[in-house]
Amino acid sequence: MIKDTSGNRGYERVLQLIEWLSAQAEPVTLAQVVQHLGWPKSSALLLLRSLVDNAYVARLADNRYQLVRLPGEPSPHNTAWGTLVRMSEPILRETVDAVKETGFVAVLTPDLHLRYLNKLLPPREIRYDRDISKLRIPHHVASGLMLLAGMSEPELEAYIAQIARASGDDIEQIRSLVDTARRNGYAVNLQGRVEGAAGVSAPIIGSNGRFIAAINISGPRERFTNHLDELIAGAVEAARRVSETLNRLISTS
Repeated sequence: MIKDTSGNRGYERVLQLIEWLSAQAEPVTLAQVVQHLGWPKSSALLLLRSLVDNAYVARLADNRYQLVRLPGEPSPHNTAWGTLVRMSEPILRETVDAVKETGFVAVLTPDLHLRYLNKLLPPREIRYDRDISKLRIPHHVASGLMLLAGMSEPELEAYIAQIARASGDDIEQIRSLVDTARRNGYAVNLQGRVEGAAGVSAPIIGSNGRFIAAINISGPRERFTNHLDELIAGAVEAARRVSETLNRLISTS
């Protein structure tokens, strides 16, 4: 149990509640929280409501509560992505070492731009590199096309209205590329915005079926096309493993 050394019992109780919920195999009632933690009912309810509002806890139809996310894990309201980076990095490193091309994890920002969370370079002299501090237009890169493919039709239409039309690019071509990524389960871009680059991407899928991020493998185009099947397989398998690992962590929390 976390000890309060600062006198601020609010912070102590939030952490204590998250830790206790993470140890419960089944959803719990408000009465169980009160009984096990010994808090006033009003205080326990206030903390539970705060965790629900911040997408750490779900309130189920039968009014029981279940922890669904730990701090740093992804949610529609959370862009820290710390857990995703931590859990995906060893898998991505294995993939990069195996295919000998550069690996990234990418996400969509709330304003519908693409952000690379990390970059792992292969142990070879000639390799693809890029500045990951800059946001990208999603339909310009394989990982962005993959994440667009995971959108519902209304979400995709909102993206087209907000981002795609402003880019001046061919809307029907964007739709075609997104449809191809949906059918294949991966996206390939052999004409990267960086001259001479190519990439392939596969989705990291949450337990609810939503695409929460994408694995991207990129490299010099000529070398890339000569090993395209291997690179597609590597990206797809890495994304599958990260999805499985992340969802297993959340489901057993």
